[in-house]
Amino acid sequence: MHNESGNVKIFAGKSGQSFARKMCNYLGTELGNSEVIQFSDGNIFVKIKETVRNSDVYLVQPIGLDPNNELVEILFWIDAFKRASASSISLIVPYFGYAKGDKKDEPRVSIRARVCADCIEAVGADRFITMDLHAPQIQGFFRIPSDHLYSLPILCEAVKRHISTENLVVVSPDAGFAKNARKYADYLGTPVAIGDKTRVAHDEKAKILELIGEVDGKDCLIVDDFSISGGTLIDIANVLKQKGARKIIACLGHNILRESGVKRIEESPIELVISTDTVENPYIQDSKKMLTISAAPLFAEAVSRVHNRVSVSPLFAKVPERVIEQSDK
Repeated sequence: MHNESGNVKIFAGKSGQSFARKMCNYLGTELGNSEVIQFSDGNIFVKIKETVRNSDVYLVQPIGLDPNNELVEILFWIDAFKRASASSISLIVPYFGYAKGDKKDEPRVSIRARVCADCIEAVGADRFITMDLHAPQIQGFFRIPSDHLYSLPILCEAVKRHISTENLVVVSPDAGFAKNARKYADYLGTPVAIGDKTRVAHDEKAKILELIGEVDGKDCLIVDDFSISGGTLIDIANVLKQKGARKIIACLGHNILRESGVKRIEESPIELVISTDTVENPYIQDSKKMLTISAAPLFAEAVSRVHNRVSVSPLFAKVPERVIEQSDK
């Protein structure tokens, strides 16, 4: 990577190691030397094991399967870099798990995403880079510059490699994701169907009430930003089968399925789930129905552009061929 300001360094938190190494491979650089220790009482200790004085630092850490520890670790890292006289600190959060808490939609609850943003800013981060936020307006929770990347181009290219788009319908599991589903459909040149979903509690269970659109005799691509239990994907897949759909596959920006969710999908009509590696998920590794492509090259390209003061916005619509090629490795 061409480095105009002289000193860019990529570091990773405990759960960001694999993702950060893939970014470094794309950029042709080495991962920064660091150490994380979690003591027996639960306390977290972080240490930078090389100089970062006057360096532009990029810290990679998803807030995913262990969100509370991962968030606290991020805060300690930023503080450590600040105290070590880093020139700037850019936080790369491939998956921002607390983004789901983006509003006060019932009495006496916390807007958790805003609390996280305040903490990240207060401790000293200079930039925030993430992908596929649950709601794009969460960017407004940050007063520091934020870059919101999209998995859609790399996922759509993966879809093209695994299924014909001639008889394909893109399916949104609910009205809330319909706008994004139309973007998938525009990219792939297909029609859209929309599920009517309702959720009445916090038990990660929702009910699909109806389907808007024609799917009889069609291959269907269910698209969503993430899945925890797999329930919504399976419910809409069952409805699609009842309506005469043929092959059913799914695309997820983030795959945080737990073991029970993976098992349920393996027993469902869904033939394949294509998702990114924003969270290193051990539960999906042995499943033949799970196909993981890497978002690390996309983030690496964004870092290169940010560092060299080049516009990131072209990545929102079409990513370079090299990113597509590297994402499939």
